[in-house]
This record gives sequence, structure tokens and C-alpha cells, in this order.
Amino acid sequence: MSKSAITLAMTGASGAAYGLRLLEQLIIAEKKVYLLISKPAQIVVNMETSLKIPSRPAEIQAILSEYYNAKSGQLQVFGREQWMAPIASGSSVASAMVICPCTSGTLSAIANGLSHNLIERAADVTLKEQRKLILVHRETPLSVINLENMLKLAKIGAVILPANPGFYHNPEKISEIIDFIVARILDHLGIEHDLLARWG
Repeated sequence: MSKSAITLAMTGASGAAYGLRLLEQLIIAEKKVYLLISKPAQIVVNMETSLKIPSRPAEIQAILSEYYNAKSGQLQVFGREQWMAPIASGSSVASAMVICPCTSGTLSAIANGLSHNLIERAADVTLKEQRKLILVHRETPLSVINLENMLKLAKIGAVILPANPGFYHNPEKISEIIDFIVARILDHLGIEHDLLARWG
């Protein structure tokens, strides 16, 4: 298993399939994954997918580890107020963090330095340690507040990667549209994949 770890957070925007497909690809790439799923995200997963996510982190970890065939210890799931989690500190070994999907509320909290829960704290740590933070914003249209928050975050190094798939690869299935975005995320993480043919 790769020594580098990725923090993946899922918040309550529609588009749970993006986050779950990314989780699957990180497991396949043998990355250690620290997973955070907000309560609204749990509801969205249960609404939009065939998975039924329980409320307790230990149960989520067991279900997803089995579902994605993760190796022992490869996937760790933390609750919203587990402040002793490694990702709450700058000494964490996580090399990058992805929030996928990312709500406008989460975007706003991060842009304004809030740390009301572990997702926000982990993002704040990622920024202050100058590690890669990728925000896969899924909501539309964008207000001036959303745009200003995105600009603020982009100026300090965050990658704003909206879930806006291209169609030049002529997708025939929803899964191919999902893979377009997940492939772009993996590219920015520097993780090899075969989800999408390269342009040209």
C-alpha cells in the first residue's frame, strides 16, 4: 500500500456517485484514505445510490471496506467531531484533501476559516500546511458570494474543480460522465488511472 494518504470528504450536495467512485479509485490505487461523510451526505448517498450508509463511523468503515474490497487499515472513517483524528493536525500524513461533492455552505466555511466540524478543520489544516485541497463544487447557479469564496480559495492555492463534465468523449452511460470528473480529480492528485482516454 502506498505510504501517501488522501483525505476524502463528502458533503450534502447532490452527486454522491462522484465521491463514491473516487473512493473506489483511491482504494484500487492502494492509497490510504481518511473518509469523512457529513450527515446530509449520508442522506444523499442513501437517496441517490443503492448503498445504505449507517450513521456510526465504525459501521460506515466496515460496510465500505467490504464493498470496495479495501485492505485492512486502508480506509479509516471519522465522525464530524473526532478532534483526535490525525487529519485535525498539521502533523498528519495526508498529502492532499478532496471534498467531493462540496456544498456551497462547506465552501463558504472553508473560505472564511471556520472549523466547526472535522471536515472544515481538515480543510483548514490542508491549506495552512500548503497541501493540495480540491473542492468539487456541485451546486448551480453560482451566486456572487459563491464566486467570491471560490476566488478567495483559489488565490491561496485551492483547486476549484466543479463537477462540470465534458462530452467530447461521447459518453453513452451516466457512469462515463461520472468518470470524466473523477479522472480530472485523479489527474490533480497525480494518481494514474485508465478512466478516460487522453485528448488527442
